Amino acid sequence: MRTRTILRSISFTLAALGIAAATVITLNLRGEEPLPSTPEAFASTPERVARGEYLARVGNCMACHTMQGGAAFAGGRGIETPFGVVHSSNLTPDKASGIGQWSSAEFWRAMHHGRSRDGRLLYPAFPYPNYTQVTREDSDAIYAYLQSRPAVDQANRPHALGFPYNTQAALAVWRALFFAPGLAVVAPTQTAEYNRGAYLVNGLGHCTACHTPRNALGATSDAMAFNGGLIPVQNWYAPALNAAAEAGVKEWPVQDVVALLKTGVAPHGSVMGPMAEVVFRSTQYLTDADARAMAVYLQDLPQHTVSPPPAAPPGASAMARGAKVYEQQCAQCHGDQGQGQGGPGAFPALAGNRAVVLADTTNLVRVVLQGGYLPATAGNPRPHGMPPFRHVLTDEDVAAVATFVRNSWGNQAAAVGTIEVYRAKERRGM
Repeated sequence: MRTRTILRSISFTLAALGIAAATVITLNLRGEEPLPSTPEAFASTPERVARGEYLARVGNCMACHTMQGGAAFAGGRGIETPFGVVHSSNLTPDKASGIGQWSSAEFWRAMHHGRSRDGRLLYPAFPYPNYTQVTREDSDAIYAYLQSRPAVDQANRPHALGFPYNTQAALAVWRALFFAPGLAVVAPTQTAEYNRGAYLVNGLGHCTACHTPRNALGATSDAMAFNGGLIPVQNWYAPALNAAAEAGVKEWPVQDVVALLKTGVAPHGSVMGPMAEVVFRSTQYLTDADARAMAVYLQDLPQHTVSPPPAAPPGASAMARGAKVYEQQCAQCHGDQGQGQGGPGAFPALAGNRAVVLADTTNLVRVVLQGGYLPATAGNPRPHGMPPFRHVLTDEDVAAVATFVRNSWGNQAAAVGTIEVYRAKERRGM
């Protein structure tokens, strides 16, 4: 209801201003400086290209700008949002469809201000609210790397967004409300390592893009940064990075945080779902120094307490049914007492596992339904995985076994109902 009210307000505003849906907003917005009147000289050295390749991996650029089975960086991947589908653009140096005619200043403007070469405002599915913190030096290095790639003639696909989301004017309103360009803030009382970690986490790494809740118009808030949130449309819960009960790492040894970023596994946890892709495509390539810097920053985040909602004890029939399913399908790998087997990266313990008892049960239900797969990394090239059970278990079985593992071996959390299983299947077309 609130979203519809906001939409109507934007629509009325656009009509009152007499702005057409196809209007391109060419005026300079907050903090946006004009492009140079003459093209700037740009030197692309092997060192700059190599650095740009590394930074492009840190920013995970290929993940969004490559279709499955398509040429790297040629764009075309559909990024689903609550407002429609945004298709990523061609970043190869093709002169007709890519960025072959872009200058380094125009590329910097896209990164820093979220504006394309032709003046169009870009949709924040491209995470320029984070990339705005990237330095000009690093932007130029990424530009040099992309210009060194093979040119691919692949036309950009139009976005599939409804009104008023498909208007430049609506984007201008959104930006006026939720975006201001800026650079990374250096904390003078902190170490260089901490500040490097802050730059990577908040800028190129754009961790807050997933680990922060979004409002009705898809915007994040600095005040809620790292508090966790459901990733729109993908419908995985990105747990809070500043809470020990969710995904906080404040009390971990720093080398374990580094291991999680670079291999996907650590003594205290492992990654699955969208984070597995992030590790596979991006963080496993971090230098040891950068991985440690990110770990130091994440450990220093101000902590907040996540209080689960009060939960009634689960029913005896659900626990009995869940115990039977667990014995038949799960105990062989996870142990009779949920203790896990095989050490870190093998079959994780479910007893005392904070991912199992999260207040938001989305991830647990989805892993049971569709399986859980760790990323293959240089440090863990042959990861274990969990098979899907959606064709083996009924919805009632899934709810019961999830309830059982959340309330056994010292675990205590709210029961999982079949409605939560229905929702998980409906959201992903299972």
